[in-house]
Amino acid sequence: MVDIAFGPSPGNRPDPSAPGAAYLAMQRRKRLYGGVIALVFVLLLAAGFDSAEDRNAGGFLSGLAQLDDFPREVLAEAWAKRANLPALMWASLPSLLETVNIAAVSTLVGSLAACLLSLLATRGLARWPRLTPVFRRALDAMRAIPEVVIALILIYVLGSGPIPAMVAIALHTTGAMGKLFSEVAENADLKPVEGLASVGANWSQRMWLGVIPQVAPNWLSYALLRFEINVRASAILGFVGAGGIGYDLKIAMQWGGGRYDTVVAIFLVLFATIVVIDQFSDRLRHRLVKGATP
Repeated sequence: MVDIAFGPSPGNRPDPSAPGAAYLAMQRRKRLYGGVIALVFVLLLAAGFDSAEDRNAGGFLSGLAQLDDFPREVLAEAWAKRANLPALMWASLPSLLETVNIAAVSTLVGSLAACLLSLLATRGLARWPRLTPVFRRALDAMRAIPEVVIALILIYVLGSGPIPAMVAIALHTTGAMGKLFSEVAENADLKPVEGLASVGANWSQRMWLGVIPQVAPNWLSYALLRFEINVRASAILGFVGAGGIGYDLKIAMQWGGGRYDTVVAIFLVLFATIVVIDQFSDRLRHRLVKGATP
């Protein structure tokens, strides 16, 4: 009788009297492979560090002693002018509102576009199955290009302001959300879709009535999470002239000493905003996914 576990060819077989021998041998092989991979990773890390050290203007290790010089200077000046912080934080609220608006609009536009493209890119649900790879590659392209690159191109074309930031973040959001939305839609139950098709429903009706109700909670949860990310992204894009609180932070840092209290005030406002959004969206996501009040 052929041994279906080890094949008909002769070779080593596990000893029946030692049932744990095969498991121990497998564990030893896993440790060996893991050790080899870890060694290769360490060697590549060391080689990369050595190459970067040669290209730096100064040595990394020799500069570690000065790592906290700039943060210490900023915090010292902010502490000396701590009485000005509340007024400076209040003055930065209009720029903060612009940043949040950029994030909100880009999240809404990107998520709506991702809803359509994700359904067109989902196997088994696509309106045109042969074009599914085309829509998938389009989402990959939107996701692959960083927001800052898109923003820099749009600033060159449209000029500085919130519009380039909104378009850049919306494009990246479409690519990222389209991928996540598609994965959720692939796990949807197809029985409602088949039932709607049997009574003559078109593709839009099948998606709206058969798929959207199943995936809406997870889609909304991902959109809220993306909104948190986009608030940070819109603040970062301010450094390249896309407006918002990031632009004010860039100007304050460029002026250097004398305005570090403004830098700290902006950081505090931005940190507080992200914490509030994180807490609110976390509660809302919990309610959407779990269906109960946290």
